Amino acid sequence: MPLPKPPARLGDTVESSPAVSQRAISSESAAASAIAGPGVPAPAAPAASRSKRPLAAILTKSAAHAPAAVPAPATVPAPAARTVPAAKAAPASRQRDAAPENKARASTQPETAKAPKPATPAKTRSKRLPTAQRKLFVLDTNVLLHDPSSLFRFAEHDVFLPMIVLEELDHQKKGMSEVARNARQVSRALDELITTGDLNKGIPLDASGNKDALGSLYFQTRPTETRLPIELPMGKADNVILSIVHGLRQESPKREIVLVSKDINMRLKARALNLPAEDYLNDHVLDDSDLLYDGIMPLPENFWIKHGKDIESWQQNGLTWYRVRGPLCSQFSVNEFVYYDGDMPLSAQVREVTGKSAVLATLRDFSHAKNSVWGITARNREQNFALNLLMNPDIDFVSLLGQAGTGKTLLTLASALAQTFETKRYTEIIITRATVPVGDDIGFLPGTEEEKMLPWMGALEDNLEVLHQGSGGAISTSGNGNGQDWNKTPAMDLIRSRIKVKSMNFMRGRTFLNKFLIIDEAQNLTPKQMKTLITRAGPGTKIVCLGNIAQIDTPYLTEGSSGLTYVVDRFKGWLHAGHITLQRGERSRLADYASDAL
Repeated sequence: MPLPKPPARLGDTVESSPAVSQRAISSESAAASAIAGPGVPAPAAPAASRSKRPLAAILTKSAAHAPAAVPAPATVPAPAARTVPAAKAAPASRQRDAAPENKARASTQPETAKAPKPATPAKTRSKRLPTAQRKLFVLDTNVLLHDPSSLFRFAEHDVFLPMIVLEELDHQKKGMSEVARNARQVSRALDELITTGDLNKGIPLDASGNKDALGSLYFQTRPTETRLPIELPMGKADNVILSIVHGLRQESPKREIVLVSKDINMRLKARALNLPAEDYLNDHVLDDSDLLYDGIMPLPENFWIKHGKDIESWQQNGLTWYRVRGPLCSQFSVNEFVYYDGDMPLSAQVREVTGKSAVLATLRDFSHAKNSVWGITARNREQNFALNLLMNPDIDFVSLLGQAGTGKTLLTLASALAQTFETKRYTEIIITRATVPVGDDIGFLPGTEEEKMLPWMGALEDNLEVLHQGSGGAISTSGNGNGQDWNKTPAMDLIRSRIKVKSMNFMRGRTFLNKFLIIDEAQNLTPKQMKTLITRAGPGTKIVCLGNIAQIDTPYLTEGSSGLTYVVDRFKGWLHAGHITLQRGERSRLADYASDAL
């Protein structure tokens, strides 16, 4: 729905305000990206309703004393696709040294989240490079098993598959694991391609409908007669591939031939033999985790000097809304949190961005005891921002990042219990996580699906104990005060009846209606697994992803290619999604010191 119109009362809309304190500009250069989206034009108030008041008088009208009821925030149109900032551009990888129109990332990413491509004539898009100007990428087996669509991710360049790679794919295709499924998918794609061309001349990669792949696929159809400069045992598949790369370079010395492998030792051996080798980078969302969107922007000291003119303000559902104008507004992102700690402090959430104007809404103060969530209050600024996202019914997807002890699981579980038992917004809480062990696997676990998952849910049990003790009687705790175990009280039985622990292996094909779905340890999921889980959401369902990208246990996943990084980057700026990176640990002084010192 459109933003509420300002009431036509004297003093509610301010046309201009006098200049505020003239401070030195210490942080003039803010973020670099220009973000713009279609918004709702500023509501026109009658001339009689406008008045001029000092800016300080407006800002004192904050939401510190907001009512306990959760306000229904105004819905604004979703922003248009934004231009990717220059600081976050992809690296100059050889896999993407294509023409400018082909430097976009994988086409499997959501269309609504893609950055707009520059307008390019159709003739330029479909133009193929001469064979001599194309690079030839020799793929290792682990690249195909990691991303079965990697064959079509090399733009206008060619791909070469050694015979030993096909042999290894055949060995990996049996079973129900993710690796086996990827091997079968690659085999089906190759079967579809070989029916469209001649193996000796090369098969166009766009023959099966992949229009972004303008190169050709080559198979090893004859033995390569060459000897490596260093004697290596030829019974190993890695050494056979290295020998093939060396032979191809001798046959075509003027052409650039590159080995692509996810195996670090394989790349080290290739470079020791003076053979070009690279990691597969097309699945990397970011090249530096420091560039990951954190959902928070501190406002510079001169913010009110440059944005303090022509401020409009109005009240809606216990919140104060501001429409500000200035150069920094174009760098805001929808649902991003901004704060200012100067003489006129402000903590607000960006609700709309239109060119150089933005609509900000004040927040509900969850650090106050009267606004506690299941007995839990926010202990720092980031936790308050997170609770504003978790308790907002208009936000369907929330991602929380942070190191151990920042309160990700506790805040999420408290908001889930409050909205399930108190406001009845959700009918059930579903918790799942990736079952990737930190150490050696302990083997198969007995029991039902939930009983098998319980050993992985130690964090759930710990946080339930904290919430049960701090709920202050939100649910009757009869029997808890006479020495009865907290785990066996009627209150805990009622809570556990609404919490379901599910395995990710059985999620495909399901649809969740009016559920609060928590995905814990989401950093260990691949982008494909994350897409499978999030698309399970039906009407009225909220999904919260929790994780720490510094603790990835899944092989071949990095901070840049994790599914958690993927969704944070793709959902940034969507009207019904929000993200917060929690910085400060609140578990204990021992845990905080260990996180910094160890």
